[in-house]
Amino acid sequence: MLKTTPLNQTHRDFNAKMVDFGGWDMPLHYGSQLEEHHKVRQDAGMFDVSHMLPVDIKGHNVRAFLHRLVANNVDKLTVPGKALYSCMLTPQGGIIDDLIIYFLSENWFRIVVNAGTAEKDVAWMQKQRDHYAPDLEITPRRNLAMIAVQGPNARAKVWQVIPHSQAATEELKQFQSVEVGQYFIARTGYTGEDGFEIILPAVEAAKFWEALHAAGVASAGLGARDTLRLEAGMNLYGQDMDETKNPMESGLTWTVDLKTERDFIGKQALLDAPITNQLVGLVLLDRGVLRSHQQVVAQKDGNEYQGEITSGGFSPTMNQSIALARVPTAISIGDEVDVVVRDKKLRAKVVKYPFVRNGKVLI
Repeated sequence: MLKTTPLNQTHRDFNAKMVDFGGWDMPLHYGSQLEEHHKVRQDAGMFDVSHMLPVDIKGHNVRAFLHRLVANNVDKLTVPGKALYSCMLTPQGGIIDDLIIYFLSENWFRIVVNAGTAEKDVAWMQKQRDHYAPDLEITPRRNLAMIAVQGPNARAKVWQVIPHSQAATEELKQFQSVEVGQYFIARTGYTGEDGFEIILPAVEAAKFWEALHAAGVASAGLGARDTLRLEAGMNLYGQDMDETKNPMESGLTWTVDLKTERDFIGKQALLDAPITNQLVGLVLLDRGVLRSHQQVVAQKDGNEYQGEITSGGFSPTMNQSIALARVPTAISIGDEVDVVVRDKKLRAKVVKYPFVRNGKVLI
């Protein structure tokens, strides 16, 4: 039996094509993945991300607990509502999950984890809690829904639906959040566009979705979400990273704090591990489509190097095929490589991602 979000019937009412996504019954598209992609880049679209899980950690010394639990430094969070992107690591430095941490008070932090790793994440948090901070309360919040409204006009259309939220959210900067009545509104997202991610009571989700639709926000599914995040150069857990990879070889060095003396799970492994691979962008020069797991081959300085595409696909904004690939550090931006597609080698150029942000092509 597939798990469902509070918006499952709403998606069906909107004629969504539903698919099994990691054990969840989720909308792939509502008629045209391409139109949904362009709508987000040019206007506003909304995604049901209620399969993701908010986890509230409350009690004395939550900050000290998070010092050890995650690779980024929560001491960067000093203003209530501020958010931080981080990874939670194994002792070997592998990525258990990537997540967003919200600082609400010294006794209350909220962490949003990925759907496919939610149970594993909570179990890991509880195990560390039991060992280091047994007085803390760790509460998964499946009574909440989460809707991402993204695009250049996303914020304005949310204000049409929740007029009283405008005063509280108009000055919100990126990676900041605020509570407005029943809504927890964060200026975050997974598309490379501006907008909000809104957490609200599950029982209110359908009414809110319908109100957003009436305000001109397009329903968008997993298909558009994937092409948008790929263009934005954003990692997908299970493809671009997992427990066998560390942040340094996954383009996430910026989320790891190795400058302070703070110890965290996986730190020593990161310090000990030589960095031999890196995550880069690829733009296909020949005709074809780049896909995950395709082999990347490069000839440089008389040596042959091999890597692998982690995420690939067609970019609707750029009208060409792009990819993220894990390749040896000897490969540089601007190099030309071959990608093996059905036993045929296609030429691709190594580029610095993101490919697209805020509607603009950056390559």
